[in-house]
Amino acid sequence: MILRTFNGGYDRNFCYVLINDESEEKETIIIDPFEDSRITELIEKDKLKVLYIINTHSHHDHVSGNKSLKEKTKAKIVMNEHSSLEFDKKVRDAEELLINGFKIKFIYTPGHIPDGMCVLVNDLLLFTGDLLFVGKVGGTGPRFKGSDPKLEWESLQKLMKLNENILVYPGHDYGKKPSSSIKNEKKTNPFLLCKTYEEFIDLKNNWHVYKKENLEN
Repeated sequence: MILRTFNGGYDRNFCYVLINDESEEKETIIIDPFEDSRITELIEKDKLKVLYIINTHSHHDHVSGNKSLKEKTKAKIVMNEHSSLEFDKKVRDAEELLINGFKIKFIYTPGHIPDGMCVLVNDLLLFTGDLLFVGKVGGTGPRFKGSDPKLEWESLQKLMKLNENILVYPGHDYGKKPSSSIKNEKKTNPFLLCKTYEEFIDLKNNWHVYKKENLEN
């Protein structure tokens, strides 16, 4: 499997292109596409067969490339069952999708948004959307309609039960490096070091203070 990462979009967004390089068909999955000619150029140049476009959630910056890519590739759009957008295939928590070269498991992770989900590929790569970033977590509060910090906390605890060797690929380039691992985030992410929800929400509410005291010196 080949993983190609594109950085751009609305706010340092990541789009991920996964290619089955062991097949002549070059079956491909695209996660969280934004409008970018580099993505379509890759599809054309390498003659990729795009089967699915998967969105970790329905915020515009993660779905803006859906329409043009679907028109070009005829791929099916996959979203969580709670999404209100137009798409082809709805998936539920723990549902799996088996494709030549790919085993995809969908993990329902509300909190940042009600239809949020993480995508686990081949039990090794975890695409976390806007739930978990490198060293940070997703936003909640009035800016994010339907967000719920308690649900976000519970969703993060769900991820922390996964194999520590799983690699983490977030929805935005907000960290010191573009990707991480469950093991590393458990050891270094201040939000995941919180022992209780009360500690977690206190850190969220006072993140500007923590950041100034611990990350900006």
